[in-house]
Amino acid sequence: MQLKRKFDAGEFAVLAEMEPPKGVDVSKMVTHAMRVKGDVDAFVVPEMSNAVMRMSSLGGAVILQNKGMETVIQLNCRDRNRIALQADLLAAFGCGVTNVMAVTGEDPSYGDHFQARSVYDIDLLELLGAIRGLQEGKDMAGIELSGAPEFLVGSTVNAGAKGKSPELVIEEMNKEIKAGVQFFISPPLFDLSAIEPFTKKVDIKKAKIIPTVLLLKSLGMARYIMRNVEDVYVPDSLVDRIRKSSDKVRECTLIASEMVSLLKNEGFSGVHIATLGWENKLPEILERI
Repeated sequence: MQLKRKFDAGEFAVLAEMEPPKGVDVSKMVTHAMRVKGDVDAFVVPEMSNAVMRMSSLGGAVILQNKGMETVIQLNCRDRNRIALQADLLAAFGCGVTNVMAVTGEDPSYGDHFQARSVYDIDLLELLGAIRGLQEGKDMAGIELSGAPEFLVGSTVNAGAKGKSPELVIEEMNKEIKAGVQFFISPPLFDLSAIEPFTKKVDIKKAKIIPTVLLLKSLGMARYIMRNVEDVYVPDSLVDRIRKSSDKVRECTLIASEMVSLLKNEGFSGVHIATLGWENKLPEILERI
């Protein structure tokens, strides 16, 4: 449990997102993870992000765990009812996965199976309550378990939310802390000023705030996020920097590396690196830190 040990010791933790395949060929996922195994404390395996059907988070995580890598599985309220969610939690712990991240899940209308029906049998706080209950030895029906799991539990926090006061964001975060959350991953961050109103009101070490560093792939991607993604702030200076570069891909990896180093120096508990299919760029990002 390297991740928990680092959090407990107050050390900077590096998490990297590792997307499972849309299929059964896991060779690329395993190869990319193995290349940075010594530099990453845990791999976050998304649960069909953007509602796109892929191998499940649990399946991908177990494959990586069997290769000696620590993982964080995602559980979302969108796809499973309370019975299936609890079953997956027990299966995860039984397979050696001890880190879980509870999320709501994007609406299926955004994904590749837009006809799918959302489940949402329980909401996020109820899911967190279910995790706590299992750790206390009982399922949601109050029936005693034959052996209880022990998880490091995470969730998300929209630290730079527009049109939402930091006080309200912190209030929601505190509810999740009371429900058992031990660390929070934020949306992509490209400028610290975007979350200053939040960080001035919360102890980023105590609350274990883990900002996401998103690897930009192009000038067009940077411009798209700047114009269309409401709660992610991309400064004009960064877009201009990419525009002026003769090697835009290299510049984007350099920007990601610099942001990781900055977050470490600013005293955050860790960083979550998301490459959106460019996992082969992880070594280049990490070697510069």
